[in-house]
Amino acid sequence: RPQSPHFDVSSVTLNAAYLDLGYLLNADLTMLANFTNPNKKVHVDFSSVIIYLYYGSTLIATQYVEPFSAARLQSRFANIHMVSSQVQLPLRESQRLVKQMESNGVLLEVRGVFRARSKLGSILRYSYNLYGRCSVMLTRPPDGILLKKKCRTKR
Repeated sequence: RPQSPHFDVSSVTLNAAYLDLGYLLNADLTMLANFTNPNKKVHVDFSSVIIYLYYGSTLIATQYVEPFSAARLQSRFANIHMVSSQVQLPLRESQRLVKQMESNGVLLEVRGVFRARSKLGSILRYSYNLYGRCSVMLTRPPDGILLKKKCRTKR
């Protein structure tokens, strides 16, 4: 069985984030996502790629990525721009965001769901779903630079 491709975020920038009325989140984030095929003999096609952005347990943005392929031992990059507008946060999460902005360490989670198909020549084809998850810590906007990240990919 071929090795699973890996999902990672190379860079993440929090361009803007603020709360309207104390609980409605508006945010603008850009990221460079990295999809790596670690296989020496297997080509991987990604037919469905959806990226989700969470603050705590609240989904704040989603983005679809066009289908693409990764040749053997190849990494593919995707620029992803995510915008959330007037997303209602629970009281505890909005209070936590205010504290994180003050302490200059905003925690977000990037999740991805990918439909992949590995091809070994024209004979063997193997389809599966992959689930990527990255926890990221960013400074407050407008700089919003990546401080820490931890990524995992599962089948």
